[in-house]
Parts: sequence; C-alpha cells; structure tokens
Amino acid sequence: MMAAAVVLSGEALKVKQAARDVAPSADPKSAFWRDVTPVFATADNLGKELPDNRTEIRVRWTERNFYVLMVCPYKEMYVLPNPKVKEETNKLWERDVAEVFLGADFEKIHQYKEYQLSPQGEWVDLDIDNKQPLPEGGWKWNSGMVTKARVDSAAKVWYGEFRIPLAGVTAKKVEAGMKLRGNFYRFQGGPNPRQMVAWRPTGRISNHTPEKFGELELVK
Repeated sequence: MMAAAVVLSGEALKVKQAARDVAPSADPKSAFWRDVTPVFATADNLGKELPDNRTEIRVRWTERNFYVLMVCPYKEMYVLPNPKVKEETNKLWERDVAEVFLGADFEKIHQYKEYQLSPQGEWVDLDIDNKQPLPEGGWKWNSGMVTKARVDSAAKVWYGEFRIPLAGVTAKKVEAGMKLRGNFYRFQGGPNPRQMVAWRPTGRISNHTPEKFGELELVK
C-alpha cells in the first residue's frame, strides 16, 4: 500500500519494455531509441521555465536494466579539466551533469538510488538514505551501471545514456505492471549563475525531495 506521505507528481510515465539489452549508444536515432516518445524537463525545482535548458528524456526497461537517454542542450560547458572515466567521480553534481533518481519502495521513500553522468563520460552512483545516510553519502556503492556520453559541439547538444541494473533498485521480480518512483534532473553552467531543470519540480531547491518524485510504470 502506498504511504500517505507520497505525493506523486503528475500521471505515471509509461515505460515500454525493450526486446533485449543493448550497449548504450547515446544516440536517439538508434533502433533502440528512435520509436520511444520522449518527455521533457523544462523548469527548475521551483517551477520557473528554463527554455534554454529544455532537456529531452527517453526511458525503456528490460527484466535486468532500466535505460535512460537524456538530450541536453548547452551554451557553454562547465566541466572538470581532467576527467576520469574509469572510476567514479564524487561531487560530480557540482559541474554539468545529468541525473537519474530511482526508488521502488513506496513506503520507505527516503531510500532510493542516484545516478549521474557528465558530458565527458564521468559518472557516479549513490545509495541514498535520507534518514540514516551511509558513510560518505553512499557514493562508494557500486550499481554496475554502464553509461555513454557524446557531445555534438556544432549543435551545442550533449547526449547521455544510462543502463542501470534494476537489481540495485529492487529485490522483487521485474515485470510489466511494476511501478517505480523517480525523477530526472540536469545541472548546466556555472559556477555562477548555475541552472538546473527537473522532470518533476519538487517545490524546493533540493533535488532530494522524494515525496515529489514521479511514478514510472513498466509496461509491455
């Protein structure tokens, strides 16, 4: 039963199943992504529209993985000078980044996972518990996700794709009809001013507002 504290934002996003797992390509024109209808993040957490940062989001699932593709326009990159892509980069959220928040427990909504990817291919995943935070904020947890980032500098757009193992999100059997909770964000520019957009604005500055996450329904 859904906890009374959960205030889901908007109608559930229907996430269609994919026939098979694939390696991330970060290409919306690929056979895996081209027929998937996108949704968009257009406003910051307080609801202010940010048309220059309008971010396209596409999602799919298999029994093993949850896929997210984000299409991110930019004016100027704000990234680290010496990117490391073979190991996690903590505090990646302080630069340009795409973020996925996922949870499966509708009663313990303070527990969820966070996944981040930069335009340069840096990444970090975190095990979040807002009531009893793990040591060092949970960033040393490893989900086993696979990512791909690609920059089109001529068009000033970068693409980020996540392949997220669902075993790290839920211990239940993954099948059509299952519902998850989540949100998608992007930070852009900086160091000041810095902008972010949210798929489901939370009503407060913090992205870590799980009671305002959206609902994701897995469908065939």
